[in-house]
Amino acid sequence: MWKSIIVPANQSVSVVASLRSLSPEGVHTVVVSEDETVPAFASKYADETVVVPSPHEDVIAYKDALVSLSMRPDVEAILPIREEDAYVLSRYVEDFKPHVEIGWPSFDAVRVAQDGYRLATVAEDIGLRVPKTELLTDVTDWDRELIVKPRYGILTHDYVDHLEATECEGRQRPEYIPRGVSPDVDRLIEDMLGHVPVVQECHWGEEYSFRALYDHGEPVKTSLRRQLRGKTYAGGMSVFREMTHDPAVEELAESLLTHLEWNGLASVQFIKERETGEFYLLEINPRVWASVNLDIRAGATYPYDYWLTNQGRKDEIRPGYEEGVATHLLVGELQYLRSVLVDDFPNVDKPSMREAFVDVASSVYQHPHFDYISFDDPKPFARGVLNTLFSAS
Repeated sequence: MWKSIIVPANQSVSVVASLRSLSPEGVHTVVVSEDETVPAFASKYADETVVVPSPHEDVIAYKDALVSLSMRPDVEAILPIREEDAYVLSRYVEDFKPHVEIGWPSFDAVRVAQDGYRLATVAEDIGLRVPKTELLTDVTDWDRELIVKPRYGILTHDYVDHLEATECEGRQRPEYIPRGVSPDVDRLIEDMLGHVPVVQECHWGEEYSFRALYDHGEPVKTSLRRQLRGKTYAGGMSVFREMTHDPAVEELAESLLTHLEWNGLASVQFIKERETGEFYLLEINPRVWASVNLDIRAGATYPYDYWLTNQGRKDEIRPGYEEGVATHLLVGELQYLRSVLVDDFPNVDKPSMREAFVDVASSVYQHPHFDYISFDDPKPFARGVLNTLFSAS
């Protein structure tokens, strides 16, 4: 009998990248999603697909479906792909313990990672720099460059009182506030689905993401990504990035994950302030990160390394990775160009459309490596294009 891993799937390219890392190594992939149109379902490396309840319609039913699958004798691991997975697996860990090896952080650690206000407090306590972080209802000085962000990575009854145990809401969009403007607090809370968000001072510079696989507080594999372009000209999800190395930020990230006694996968994001060169912590993602294909291309095969660690085979993990490797999310590059055309972010200098187009075109020419596009496995890219076209119509 083969050995299997459950891989939850959404529209993220990280799912497809994970399948392409796992299945060729002989790991049977059981891909689960509430949406049969997810690109991962079209991948040749999806060895098995299963439709499950949506965590946003009933998170307990979603949890129960994962538990039921984990009871199969061939299933030995579950790979957390999205915030909902990190929450469900850690919150209900006792339901999974009898059936699979636990490869994810404790609920205490996930609560810190998914709570921006608590994370800022913990990080400052151990000496990390964090953008000044306040609850929206506590802010009195609006004469600063500020951003309003959801306090929580997701909303559940463990984080806010007004939701039932079965309810789970995804993350809301942040909002930049022009200097000197006092926003409508009630409107912002309503936009954040009834919870009080955090307000942070803006720091401008390069974004770095420290990737890591930990085994009960000890680092197994680490790497570092530098963001070269986000999906908007103000930043956001990376669409062009490269592998790099910087001992200063790596030491900061490791100190935080060690303090949290981390287990499993994480990406820790920092901004390197343009004026001072100091690193400021932004967030922790307690799961597979969206641009994991970059790490895989550079030789840091995190999904498979996660499996090896789960199987007690850490000694088989290849050390190191190749610096300078860069990849693009092609649809994200188009989103960036659209942002230059239509968005107007306060406090952020906008490039000209000509400058933006030249930057994108030249970088694609110099680094023709893409997250979705693969001649070996073309269907996920085609499925993703169709999904984008249908969602826009």
